[in-house]
Amino acid sequence: MKVLILAQYFPPDRGGASTRVSNVVRGLLNNGCDVTVVAAFPHYPHGQVPRKYMHKLITPENFGKAKVLRVWIPSLPHSNAVTRSILHISFVMSSFFALPFVNGFDLIWAANPNMYCFYSALVYSFIKRKPIVRNVDDLWPEVFYELGFAKSKTMRLMLDFFSRLSYVVSRLITPISVAYKHKIIEKYKIHSEKFRVVEVGVDRVEPFNSDRMKKSQFVVMYSGALGLGYDFKIVLEAASLLSDTKDIVFVIRGFGELAPELQKKIKFLNLSNVVLKTNFLPKDELSTLLRSADIFLLPMNPASFVDDGLPTKVFEYQAHGKPIVCSSEGEPGRYIETTMSGLVVKPGNPEIFAQAILRLYKDKKLALKLGWNGWKYVSEHLTSKKIGKRMYKVFMSARK
Repeated sequence: MKVLILAQYFPPDRGGASTRVSNVVRGLLNNGCDVTVVAAFPHYPHGQVPRKYMHKLITPENFGKAKVLRVWIPSLPHSNAVTRSILHISFVMSSFFALPFVNGFDLIWAANPNMYCFYSALVYSFIKRKPIVRNVDDLWPEVFYELGFAKSKTMRLMLDFFSRLSYVVSRLITPISVAYKHKIIEKYKIHSEKFRVVEVGVDRVEPFNSDRMKKSQFVVMYSGALGLGYDFKIVLEAASLLSDTKDIVFVIRGFGELAPELQKKIKFLNLSNVVLKTNFLPKDELSTLLRSADIFLLPMNPASFVDDGLPTKVFEYQAHGKPIVCSSEGEPGRYIETTMSGLVVKPGNPEIFAQAILRLYKDKKLALKLGWNGWKYVSEHLTSKKIGKRMYKVFMSARK
C-alpha cells in the first residue's frame, strides 16, 4: 500500500501534531507500506526556518524509508491567531509544489493542520483520483468560536458548511478521541461508520524506573503548550497552598501565548517554589528533564474543546512512568481513570488539586503503582508500532 500524507507539522517540529504523524509513518513503514509525506520546512515551535531551506520552494528528504517533500513556509512565530493562520494558509498553497512529484499512491491522509489541510487533500484527490482519510487532532472551527473568533452568524455558517464538507467528502475520519467522534456526529450528522478512533501514542517509551531514593526536591511538572486549553490558575494556586512544604517544586515548561502572563503571575504571587521554563530543548534534553519529575500535571480548562481530546502529553507522561494529577471532567480524566495512571479531580478547585499532589508526595507506594499502570498501558497499546498497525488497517479499509 502506498500512502500520501499531507502534514504541515512533521519532525523535527515538536508538538502533538508532529508526534501524531511521525508515529503513523513509523508504524506504516513497519507494516511494509510505501509512504510519502508532504510537509512544511521545519518551523515549530520557534518559528525559524533553518538556513539550509532559504531561497528554496521544495526540498526532498528521507525519514527512515519514507520520502519527505519539504515545501516553503514563512519564518513566523506561532504567537497569535493571525500568524498561525498565515502559516496554515501558506502551507495549503505551497503543498501544491509537490503535486508533480507524487504519483501512484492509493490514498491521502490529511493529517494536519485540521480543516486547512483537507483542502490541499481535496485538490490532490481531484487530480489523482484517490480517496481522502481526514484526521482530527482538534475540533476546528469550534475552537475558533471558543476563542472569540468568527463572531458573525454568517461567518460561522460558512465555516460550519466547509467543516461539514470535509467530513462528508472524506472516505474515513480518524479522530484522536471518542469524544471528538461524538461531537462531530452530533453537530454535523456524519454516519458513525466513517469513524476510526486512533490515539496519538508515543514514539518511544522510557525504561521504567522504580528507584524511590530520596531526592533533595520533589518535582511536580507540567510540560506542553502554554495555551488557553489549560488551567494554569489552579496550578499556581495549588503551588501557593503547598509553599510551606519546602521540598516540593513546581516546574512549568513549554511554549505558548500565556507564557508572559504566567511569568507575571508567578512574580506577583511571589511563588519561589515555581519555575517557568520557556527555552527550546532538543528532544533528548527534554526527555532528561521529564525523567526528573515525580508527578506530572494535566490541568484541563473545562470550558475548552481541548478537554474533549487526548493531548499528546498524556501519553508522554505515561511513557516516563510517573503518576498524573489531572483536573478534568472530559476525555483526559476518563482516560486516566480507565488506565489507573493518576488522580483525577474536578476542575476549578485548587485546594483539592493541591491535596491530590500532597497525597502522592506522601504515599510513594501509590505514586509508584499509578506510574507503573500508565507505563504498562502505553507500552502495550500506544507505541508507534501499535498505532501504525491500527492505522494500517484503517487505510486498508479506505482503499476498498
